[in-house]
Amino acid sequence: MSTKTFLPSLRALTTRLFTRPPPLPTQQCRPLTTTPPSLALSKSSIAKLGPGSKPGKGSSSANKNQPTRRSKKKGEVARDPRMINLLRHFAILSPQRIPAPLRMARNRYLRHWTIHRAWLLFRRQQREARERNWMRQYQSMNRACEELRLTSGPGTREEGYLFRMAMEKKGVYGLKGVPIEYARAQTETPARVPWDHEWKRD
Repeated sequence: MSTKTFLPSLRALTTRLFTRPPPLPTQQCRPLTTTPPSLALSKSSIAKLGPGSKPGKGSSSANKNQPTRRSKKKGEVARDPRMINLLRHFAILSPQRIPAPLRMARNRYLRHWTIHRAWLLFRRQQREARERNWMRQYQSMNRACEELRLTSGPGTREEGYLFRMAMEKKGVYGLKGVPIEYARAQTETPARVPWDHEWKRD
């Protein structure tokens, strides 16, 4: 092969290797759709339609004057915002949002159950100890009051004077105050007239 015939073939080979092929027509990446690419709208056609318009015959000219907001149906009543908040609140509690129950292996479940039962036992012991302490305090106060009730004096005072003085609770309800239960006459049934608005001080 001569040099004259070799150079044109080499030049043609290099042009084939280093020349970019023509770009293929771009297609949208739509992994979850079943519409064929030939029927799907491209980004340029969607941009031409504009907001609030739907594809169709004469949509570019007919939808220019249409409002972007969806008009309400005839006879539809606007929803109360309080009802919307209520629905959103209960949507959180729907079974779809509640996580699935724990599914543990046998040994892990036994550990969980043991710790839970130990915590309940500890809480019960604390509660019983607190109730026993309250019972001891109540019994001590009961014995002290009974001793005051059976004691006479001081001096020539009759029996039970100290108990009555201890039960007066002076100053507990404020200066010269009385319990709210003593603000009206103690009756078995309520009065026919709850409040006498015509009453005047004589």
